[in-house]
Amino acid sequence: MKVLRIVANIQAADITLARRFYQDILGLDVIMDHGWITTFGAAQSMNVQLSIASKGGSGTKVPDVSIEVDDLDAAFEAMSASGFPIEYGPADEPWGVRRFYVRDPFGKLVNILVHKN
Repeated sequence: MKVLRIVANIQAADITLARRFYQDILGLDVIMDHGWITTFGAAQSMNVQLSIASKGGSGTKVPDVSIEVDDLDAAFEAMSASGFPIEYGPADEPWGVRRFYVRDPFGKLVNILVHKN
């Protein structure tokens, strides 16, 4: 048996709010949409990862979701301009990532990150 995919599920009364945050700003594709559930992802790849954490690092809370992007500054500017609450960063972390925390429309703490070269 192999795990092929892990999907984080976020409960929301109005899932249309997710399109602005996850599709419009972060650029994720709509992989599936049944009206009552919409799955966002990168159509070209599916990575299987699951992190279990006792802390968020650098004195932060454990985020609900972590999303790696290719341009952290652009993501930060778009989130800030859209009025989504930034709760931490951007910060260069000692374990080799640059990241910030933002609240999505449903109150979930999202860790947006890029791996430093």
